[in-house]
Amino acid sequence: MKSLHELSIAEAGAALRSGCITSSELTRHALARIASVDSSLHSFILVTRDRALEDARRADIELRAGIDRGPLHGVPYALKDLFDTAGIPTTCHSGLRVRHVPTEDCHIESRLKTGGAVLLGKLAMTEFALGGPSLDLPFPASRNPWNLAHFTGGSSSGAAAAVAAGLVPFAIGSDTAGSIRGPACYCGTVGLKPTFGVVSRRGAFPLSYSLDHCGPITWTVRDAAAVMQVIAGYDPQDPVSVDREVPDFHARIGKSLHGLRIGLPRHYFDGVEDTSPEVTGAVEAAARTFSGLGATVEEIRLPDFELFNACGRVILSGEAYTIHEDDLKMRPRAFSRYTYQRLVLGAALTAADLTQALRLRRELTMELNLNALKRYDALLTATSLGPAPRLDSFPADWPPKTRMQTIPYNVTGNPALAMPAGFSVSGLPLGIQIVGRPFDEATVFQIAAAFEAAAGLFGRRPDLQR
Repeated sequence: MKSLHELSIAEAGAALRSGCITSSELTRHALARIASVDSSLHSFILVTRDRALEDARRADIELRAGIDRGPLHGVPYALKDLFDTAGIPTTCHSGLRVRHVPTEDCHIESRLKTGGAVLLGKLAMTEFALGGPSLDLPFPASRNPWNLAHFTGGSSSGAAAAVAAGLVPFAIGSDTAGSIRGPACYCGTVGLKPTFGVVSRRGAFPLSYSLDHCGPITWTVRDAAAVMQVIAGYDPQDPVSVDREVPDFHARIGKSLHGLRIGLPRHYFDGVEDTSPEVTGAVEAAARTFSGLGATVEEIRLPDFELFNACGRVILSGEAYTIHEDDLKMRPRAFSRYTYQRLVLGAALTAADLTQALRLRRELTMELNLNALKRYDALLTATSLGPAPRLDSFPADWPPKTRMQTIPYNVTGNPALAMPAGFSVSGLPLGIQIVGRPFDEATVFQIAAAFEAAAGLFGRRPDLQR
């Protein structure tokens, strides 16, 4: 028998509808687990106990009355603390906003409320979704459930830690250069960055207007599809929201991979400086698994990773500086040291820098979608070049160069899913990334779910008793 915190969203939903458990039981179990283990993980900034119990009570009444609001009805969740919640503080993990209490919900929170989900609280992050695991902030940095001495990844750090530790079945994060997929990789969970515009960002504090994405972090691929079924959809108040019918994200899960073609940009990780041999081995093993499942896996070449990286970093720096310019000038010491050092770089950019980056962005996007993804149904690559680093490896100034291989798909806006692909000899998760065509999350889920079933990694959970 699984413990309540080990139930997937689908398993919890079936138990709720059969009457085997109640949402109140699920919620009280989750709250007790948070109280028991989160003092060492620091994944939550705020636990909304009273709100959670009220949400759960309402869900129980509705489910008993035959009112079914969908796959998340009665299921607990938590939000990265840059998503506005009416009457509940939204701090962005920063002293600059520690007293900020929104009067309206963000779009995602509104959809989750309508779907009957149960809010447990707000999750830790890196400051303004940009800094590092800083010690000079109002809240402590999250720690990795697989080894508390290691980083969770940023910036959706608390979200991935909470899901990996079984504190919540799902969490909502944001991803500007890999901030959903990086923590998912380091913490051994599933993290989806949807196609740009599929999930509204209204009410989420921005980092980069043209690179920000919002999406789920979950324990399984099916759970990620279930969350997407609720949070996706057109929002006329978000200027980049795409007016398309919400598809059935589960439609292709369980279908054979025979006939699918997967491109493998081996040059992005194999032989690259700082790549762990364990990562290379995990990606190559995944490629063999996909071949065994009937897909055709072929090596391809994409534009150099550093072109994508430079393009994305220039755009991110320029847009982030614009958002924070006044505070950087008037209250620079209110930021953590890491965040300030990264944000202030935007002041040195010129109009020519940004213009060239935007021109390059279009060229790179066309190359990916009109060349590589015209010939292949998806791409397989690494999420990170190594497992999670130790927290004490971070220097006092300027976080070390990221080992994430995630920013290309923020530049292009393609859907990209991170998932576990094994473990290092030290017991830390290793991950792969599945990248799809725009608006083809269904095929990404199909491929990822097939690997998940074949690899059999999801029975292994972190030992929080160490």
